[in-house]
Amino acid sequence: MPSPADTLRTLLAQDKLHVMPCCYDALSAKLIEQADFDLTFMSGFAASASRIGQPDLGLMSYSEVLDQARNIADAVSIPIIADGDEGYGNAMNVRRTVAGFAKAGAAAVMIEDQLAPKRCGHTPGKAVVSRQEACDRIRAAVDARADGADILILARTDARHEHELGEAIERARMFKELGADILFVEAPKTVAEMETICRELPGPKMANIVEGGVTPDLSHKDLQEIGYAIAAYPLTLMASAMRAMVGTLERLKLDQDRTPDLMSFADLRDRIGFNKYYEVSERYDTSRRDK
Repeated sequence: MPSPADTLRTLLAQDKLHVMPCCYDALSAKLIEQADFDLTFMSGFAASASRIGQPDLGLMSYSEVLDQARNIADAVSIPIIADGDEGYGNAMNVRRTVAGFAKAGAAAVMIEDQLAPKRCGHTPGKAVVSRQEACDRIRAAVDARADGADILILARTDARHEHELGEAIERARMFKELGADILFVEAPKTVAEMETICRELPGPKMANIVEGGVTPDLSHKDLQEIGYAIAAYPLTLMASAMRAMVGTLERLKLDQDRTPDLMSFADLRDRIGFNKYYEVSERYDTSRRDK
């Protein structure tokens, strides 16, 4: 069986856009796989909200994020990309972060150039470290891969917010030269900026589509024609789930009919894995088999 990293490498070698809904826990990842998507990303924003009920402002620790990624990787067979934030410290911390996510089963890990504590890419107050420190992070990540971590490096820059597009592109170009596998220039504001990113940077690029965010929400066809290899949708599932839950809670409070918005109990059990469990467990039920 190919490793998760090898599976992702094979996907990226295809001349197509990979649509990537982002997960936040094992169940959301299973639903993504059941819907026949090729890969998923553990959104730091959504994972922080789901696991600790707090905003994505650097409040989750490395061990908490790693544990969340491990649970997700254990639940699905499609490759997952983990959010490694700024690496949780200096370059040596970055090396540990990359190695840890590889052992947890992630196919790739994202390392970014924000100041700690990091912020969501589409919220105010972002700032980035110097070019040198940003490159040191990616160099450390690549070194961890070279030392045996079977994982791809997704290098992210948020420099567009503070230093305009030219600086972001230059940083991403340097990340690629250092050995990053996938490039991610966060939060371009126009289609023209997205076209410039894909035209000027080599290798696979990722677009991050936040509904209501600053990046244009283009069709899959347009994103592929521009030149993106991956289109990430970090909050689509969480926003959908939260809206449904809030509405259902309100109807429950008012004693109104809530069944139209509920998945059937049979489908719920099947998607979680009850039926598969029963099917496999029957192999070991000797008392029933002998009758």
